[in-house]
Amino acid sequence: MPIQLCGTEKSKPKFAQSSSGKRISEVKRNSRILELAKTSRSQTREEEEESRAVAEELKKERSRGTEVDWTVNVASSVPPVMAVLHYRRRETPAASPKVETVSFLIGFLTIVVAWIYSEYLAFKKKSIASKVRQSDVGFAEVESDAGKEDDKAVLLEGGAIKSIPSGARIPPTFSTVIRFITLEESFLIENRMLLRAASELGLLLAYFYICDRTDTFGSATKSYNRDLFAFLLILLILVAAITSFKIHLDKSPFSVKPILFLNRHQTEEWKGWMQVIFLMYHYFAAREIYNVGRVCVAAYVWMTGFGNFSYYYARKDFSLPRFAQACSSIDPSISCSYMLYYICPLHTFFSLVVYGIVGVLHKYNEIRAVIIVKFFVCFLVVIIVWEIPGVFEVLWEPFTFILGYKDPNRLKEQLPPMYEWHFRTGLDRYIWILGMLYAYYYSTIEKWIEKLDEAKLKRRILIKTTIVVTSATAAYLWFEYIFKLDSLTYNQYHPYTSWIPITAYICIRNVSQSTRSYTLTIFGWIGKISLDTYISQFHIWLRSNAPDAQPKLLLIIIPDYPLLNFMLTTIILLTTSYRLSELTNTFKTAFVPSKDNKRIMYNMIAAAAIMAILYALSFVFLKVPPMMV
Repeated sequence: MPIQLCGTEKSKPKFAQSSSGKRISEVKRNSRILELAKTSRSQTREEEEESRAVAEELKKERSRGTEVDWTVNVASSVPPVMAVLHYRRRETPAASPKVETVSFLIGFLTIVVAWIYSEYLAFKKKSIASKVRQSDVGFAEVESDAGKEDDKAVLLEGGAIKSIPSGARIPPTFSTVIRFITLEESFLIENRMLLRAASELGLLLAYFYICDRTDTFGSATKSYNRDLFAFLLILLILVAAITSFKIHLDKSPFSVKPILFLNRHQTEEWKGWMQVIFLMYHYFAAREIYNVGRVCVAAYVWMTGFGNFSYYYARKDFSLPRFAQACSSIDPSISCSYMLYYICPLHTFFSLVVYGIVGVLHKYNEIRAVIIVKFFVCFLVVIIVWEIPGVFEVLWEPFTFILGYKDPNRLKEQLPPMYEWHFRTGLDRYIWILGMLYAYYYSTIEKWIEKLDEAKLKRRILIKTTIVVTSATAAYLWFEYIFKLDSLTYNQYHPYTSWIPITAYICIRNVSQSTRSYTLTIFGWIGKISLDTYISQFHIWLRSNAPDAQPKLLLIIIPDYPLLNFMLTTIILLTTSYRLSELTNTFKTAFVPSKDNKRIMYNMIAAAAIMAILYALSFVFLKVPPMMV
């Protein structure tokens, strides 16, 4: 079956064409083929590596006795470059509106109408108050109310909502829904800023849909240039160092001295620069730093274990609101599988596991033997589930409906649905436990650092030099003998060695008071919105050639200007991610209140009821008219 490079039919030869014209045409055609082959070379290598990985996995499946239906694709008989080009330009037929889309539109339009009406009511109320103020009637009372309203607006627009005073009466959730449906004026004015936030979220999701599910914007294949990649990365570091270098003077939570070991500013900066590398790796298809991406994901999982254990162990707060707030985030997926954003289920799963480990028998957590037994049980369970063949499949099979993923890529479509979850969790199956272990000994390390800083100069220099040299040597040996391996071989060693670069970085980064207190706040800001940028990149920065597929293409807003397009789409990505982060905090405070389990349950039931109503209306709009024809 012939493969058409650009989706066009071959033109018939013109016999009247001169020999020189034929030669020029032949040169142009050959140049075009070479250009296409050059731009897709990195993608071809990626497909070849994926093909090798799939072949290995299929071999394992056959050894386990699993039936694998390997159907030969028509394009498999053509040369690799041609097959990749053909696959890149495959078009999917236009799909009819889905129930999810229609239900979103109904809910979004309802909220927008309510928000516009609330703005009108607020304007009307303000006009009346202004007239009353001019007549000097009740001036003090009106100004007080206006000030409260302004304060509330500022807090809401800043991503926070005033906490409800203790003892205050909270209206039932269903009565709140009824007040909203009936457009009660006092209710709409009171929740005007929340309606504004919901409308903004709807507009952002609409933009996600336009970029991801329509042909409004174009797409292009990814291309990697090491020189450009390094230039952009170094330029960003220099700009960050010049414009956002800051010294933090925060005090240690365990003493009044500024120890700052693994402080909040430092971990946010850590997440930020890792996120930059991760995003650029995706955008430029920088396959040569694949192993760096794996270490970054391992560091994220390490922070999940470290951060959650630190909070639960120190605060002893195992309430439902706290856990719901920790795991809540806006997931603007558009009929996509949950595993497409694999970092999100990884974070949620390991957060849940840490919550359970620290929460079970938490009254005895102060006993060292109990904690040691818990750590031992963690390692034992991981060994049984991930190291013994067949146990993982049996244990996780019931969760296929949420964690299963079938990649539309023809090279991976034969893999089992739980392959992706097995692969992702297997890579970082131990590092979260080490995160908890480091958190458990956090106070001990801080006390040791405090004594070290008070020691004599020669002894202090000797110990710190030893720490730096030992850490650097371990990192170098890991880099030389593990990191340089090809991606498939490296993945086999990663679960057992990812702790080496992470520990070396922590030791060198915190070796002195100065290195602990200095941060680049630009990376800290990116670190605060790292989850939002990770999710958003799939829809408004990158593109896929099929629904629910991995983003192998770039979103193009400015054709023929790749660097200008990169700048514009990156600005949109960061701005949108920041707003999503702010909106997440707003809704989290409004709908997941602290220390109020009853209110959370009411909100969950009300949300389920509203979704059911919207889905029912959407089904009626989509199914009933065709049935009547």
